[in-house]
Amino acid sequence: MPIDKSGVISSGDPLQDLGIPGKAFLKDSLTSCNDPLKAIEEFQAQNGVSLPSLSTMLPLLDLHGVQRFDFHASVLEELREQLIKRINEIGNNGKEKENSPQLNELLVKCFPAIRTTALRPVVMAILRNTPNIDDKYLKVLVTEKELYTDADTEVKRQIWKDNQSLFGDEVSPLFSSYIIEKEQVLFDHQNLNNGFFLPSPKVRRQGKVVQKLAHMIGNCLKLYDMVLQFLRTLFVKTKNVHYCTLRAELLMALHDLEIQDIIIYDPCHKFTWCLDACIREKNVDIKRSRELQGFLDSIKKGQEEVLGDLSMTLCDPYAVNFLASSAMKIAWHLINQETLPRENAILVLLLRMLALGLSSCQIIESQEFKEPKLDSQVVTKFIPALMSLMVDDQIRQLNQRLPPDERESAIAIIEHSGPPPDACQAYAHLSGVAAILAMYYALQVGGLNAQVKPKGDAKGLMRVLATLPNCEGQRAYEDPFLHTLVIILVNNMADEFSNESFCTVIFDEFFFAGMPKDSVTRHILKLIYWVHTKLPAARLKTLMKSLEPSSQQHEGIHTLYKQVTDKIENRKNEKKGATPSESSTESSVPVLPPPPTIADTLN
Repeated sequence: MPIDKSGVISSGDPLQDLGIPGKAFLKDSLTSCNDPLKAIEEFQAQNGVSLPSLSTMLPLLDLHGVQRFDFHASVLEELREQLIKRINEIGNNGKEKENSPQLNELLVKCFPAIRTTALRPVVMAILRNTPNIDDKYLKVLVTEKELYTDADTEVKRQIWKDNQSLFGDEVSPLFSSYIIEKEQVLFDHQNLNNGFFLPSPKVRRQGKVVQKLAHMIGNCLKLYDMVLQFLRTLFVKTKNVHYCTLRAELLMALHDLEIQDIIIYDPCHKFTWCLDACIREKNVDIKRSRELQGFLDSIKKGQEEVLGDLSMTLCDPYAVNFLASSAMKIAWHLINQETLPRENAILVLLLRMLALGLSSCQIIESQEFKEPKLDSQVVTKFIPALMSLMVDDQIRQLNQRLPPDERESAIAIIEHSGPPPDACQAYAHLSGVAAILAMYYALQVGGLNAQVKPKGDAKGLMRVLATLPNCEGQRAYEDPFLHTLVIILVNNMADEFSNESFCTVIFDEFFFAGMPKDSVTRHILKLIYWVHTKLPAARLKTLMKSLEPSSQQHEGIHTLYKQVTDKIENRKNEKKGATPSESSTESSVPVLPPPPTIADTLN
């Protein structure tokens, strides 16, 4: 390979490029000399370690069977480590954004040795401690795959800044891994204790993918912008809200690392930081609400694009969970205080942020950066109707605890279990905000925050759940909601599945309405995995027949279907060989602890 004017490209003999006799020189000497042994002896004398003490030491090593190659290799290793240590000291003592003159000079001299495996760590150490690497060196690293692979992240950052496609190839597997991790939690059918909303924000952003991305970005604004653009594009293309989670977690991970260049630059930082604090504390007080509202109201003309990133932050399922849970918590407070929803400023702000988050995909895709107006009738009509439903369900639950005589005297009023108010159904069909609140009330009435038995209200859940298939955007079939719903059904209402009317609502009216989605099928199978012993035989047979996967469906569905089928068959075989007492004991659904998901925010 020819040498260019800069001396960067090697001639094929790195030592020769450094001014040291290498393999080419030795080959010429041996082929042109009269006495090869003498030529080798001269080469060793000229290029060996020139220390007087070695003249007596080398023969001693020879007597112990230590080969000269091993000796020189050990010397090389020690010198290399000492040199790398000194290079790091020089790099740490220099200014962070300026190159060290010493390292610049050293890089020019030794870069040709980068192709020598034994010397490459020294060159890489110099590059790692050089904030602004000359393009001629970066081009060599990009051209040769082995050198690029061995380069440190600090060096690769300088390559990625001007090579978006290469950076995209590096981060794409991380994005995929992140989505897979989230889906593994949501679709895990064996460990229902692994609640999706359980980890705190601090714990979540300590994940390997988030930390790896933060390390790859470092303090490089250009790389940070690239990652945000990738996430926006993927979110719009796939409609997968986990990309919104990653956007928020990445920013807060950089906040934890105190990367000032980025957190000062990102206009969403203070808003995301404040929201993160609210989620962590499971509360939004007056001070925090004013800060959040101040951020939204301070967006000036010409800065509207920030709404796109703000909406992604609010579209994060953990943010939606917090906003909806907090709104339900306030609704109960309003019931106790006999106050109107429109009089509570925090509630209105929560609904405003919820509306912005639910519109995120449309805002970014259309590039029309305008905050959607919250439908005032959601506050003035839907929430009051929902509150009346909440009171109705609460009264019925209280009635069930009364003595039989008192219960009968109030049965005409209490046992009403007709459909929810028209306003609840109508607005849940038209408004995403109303739909989310109805969904979270379904979780609540199902007993998500119950501390004592009875944990759930089956009648209340059936009333609300039957209206959710028609809710706006089919939001009731999103994975986080279905994941939590299945946990509630298994933990709190397993015995209800022996009731055909309950099965009709749960399966026929709700779950099967979302069956075109493979993810819904997986959640149904997960539910059956736990409650099949409670289902009537005819119902179970019908369910399994209707859920039998086709060849076009996801491989995960085939695997899960087989596991559920095997479990049912094993149960049948065990039951045939069990005594009546054993059969009744074993047929019970495993007792699981209360699901650690949204409950804490509703207490």
